[in-house]
Amino acid sequence: MNARLLPPLSALRAFEAAARHRSAKRAAEELSVTGTAISHQLRALEEWLGLQLFLRKPRQLELTAAGRELLADIGSAFDMMASAVARLRAVPRRQTVTLSTTPAVASRWLLPHVGALAALHPDLDLHIHVTHEPVALDGHSADLAIRYGSGRWPGLVACKLFDNVFVPVCSPALKLRRARDLPRHGLLHFETCAGRSAPLGWGGWQKVANVPGLDPTAGPVFSDETHTIGAALAGNGVALMSRALIGDELQRGTLVCPFGPELPGEPFHLVYPEHRRGDATVMAVRDWVMGLLPLLAAARPSATTSLGRHEAVEARA
Repeated sequence: MNARLLPPLSALRAFEAAARHRSAKRAAEELSVTGTAISHQLRALEEWLGLQLFLRKPRQLELTAAGRELLADIGSAFDMMASAVARLRAVPRRQTVTLSTTPAVASRWLLPHVGALAALHPDLDLHIHVTHEPVALDGHSADLAIRYGSGRWPGLVACKLFDNVFVPVCSPALKLRRARDLPRHGLLHFETCAGRSAPLGWGGWQKVANVPGLDPTAGPVFSDETHTIGAALAGNGVALMSRALIGDELQRGTLVCPFGPELPGEPFHLVYPEHRRGDATVMAVRDWVMGLLPLLAAARPSATTSLGRHEAVEARA
């Protein structure tokens, strides 16, 4: 396709405004330039066309016949461009925001409730990025994240979600009641693909519990917390899990916490960059996650509820 033979667009804009107002001064005010700049653009356009477009009078510009002909076509062209731009700007633009978190948090906390966010913000597309590794909250890898830790991360706003407590859990089919019987059952472990252990593991639990004959390193290892939970549900052993991740199972009784001790871990936080405090998309996801807290709290039984009075006394014995 041959290139269009056109004068500079800036010269055409200056001409259209000056011809419409019959004034270089008013055209300059509309286009936020100086009167001298308008005059220069008009002279350049006339030279490019080889035609005189205006009769310059002391207080007014008067169009020549060529000027009137050009204005009729140029005015219509600019009207069409303005109409096209207005239509495009009127179409709602979909926005995306990426929330990074672990596979277990995504599947067990967030996924059941993504419909609520879509109902509140139909033009917002949530991308959930699952990983055990911290990612940059740079707007490319992710915008927000759910992390566990102290909450003191430079440059990030940290909204505490809830405390993180690790408890021994198993299927009730194991009929496990006392900590001293634990060596007769397999231990289930969680370790990330990068080789890092869970925040708290059986080794740390054994240092507190000091159960005779227990090897805290024995048993199968899973790279995903959801697989560890699945193995516990199937009766394949005892897992040391964050109680916040298994609230539904504890409420339904498909998993039980037969004894202590419980180990406190670092709390969970929702984090995002400080410079995005006023970002509408980030605030929408923040409000959605924070709004889930009452639902998540209702699904987290207390230690007495999950352990039971009789089992608690027996575990201490």
